[in-house]
Amino acid sequence: MPRSPTSLSRRQALSRLSALPLLALAGACQPEAPLTVASHVWPGYEFMFLARSEGWLPAENVRLYETPSATRSIAALREGYAHAAALTLDEVLRVRADGIALTVVLVFDVSAGADVVIARPAIQQLSDLRGAVIGAETTALGALMLDRLLSRAGLGKNEVKIISVTPEGHLEAWRQHQLDALVTYEPTAGRLLAEGARRLLDSRQFPETIFDVLAVRSEAAASYRDALRTLIAGHFRGIRHLRQNPQDAAYRLAARLGLPGDQALESFNGLQLPSLAQNRRLLAADGRLQTVSRELSGLMLEAGLLTHVDSLSGLISDACLPDEAST
Repeated sequence: MPRSPTSLSRRQALSRLSALPLLALAGACQPEAPLTVASHVWPGYEFMFLARSEGWLPAENVRLYETPSATRSIAALREGYAHAAALTLDEVLRVRADGIALTVVLVFDVSAGADVVIARPAIQQLSDLRGAVIGAETTALGALMLDRLLSRAGLGKNEVKIISVTPEGHLEAWRQHQLDALVTYEPTAGRLLAEGARRLLDSRQFPETIFDVLAVRSEAAASYRDALRTLIAGHFRGIRHLRQNPQDAAYRLAARLGLPGDQALESFNGLQLPSLAQNRRLLAADGRLQTVSRELSGLMLEAGLLTHVDSLSGLISDACLPDEAST
């Protein structure tokens, strides 16, 4: 879920980061600087921004920076402009493989239909994909979705044409009729389905496999524990607001998602939003996240997306989850 929805639904703000002094944001050695979290637009991440807009995140403790894509969020981590980032689990594994120790401290959401393969109306069933041009990201998520798609269609990779399409290019590539099918996700999926695309496959067919998470540089996790707890408590407060007053929450989230208020609410339909208690289970030493991480690491190694299997040491921690009372 990786995610970086279309450029129409994001703010081009990473350029603002380049104007900030590197040392003002870098490392756990300066805990007096605010915790800085990079994030692109994705429904599951938006409760952080709702918390900010509602004044639930003290600016002196937490800073949120919008980026145009997960790639730019990762660049902010690598270059020391962010202590943490909202990423998919496979993206976390790739960054760790590059030598940057990251620890997952929160599961934002679990994809349950939000990751989708859409197709032209003429493609009525999976077997109709033979000879089709399929667009997908060159990520583990893209590889995973393509693997599931072709397996269910009974097709080999040599029986279709797969082209790389970045998230920023999904809408344009589809509207320019460059593709017969596309691996995409909300809110782009919802837009294209509304324009007549067909849903061929989605993540409901393989539950509890695709996770969006908050990953923090491991060396910063301890120094920024209080700030992380504040941020995570704000995230859960936002979820509570969505559940208690969905219409109000949706309209507050709509502008960043680039959708009308009613469609903003629909963009959460394909996501499970784990509670604090569910996060504790997912982030347990023997929890589902550990199991999926092991499986995903092997898949990524096989696909050439990793050079070595991740030992998973220090990958997951529940130490930054807040107390129930603070959410």
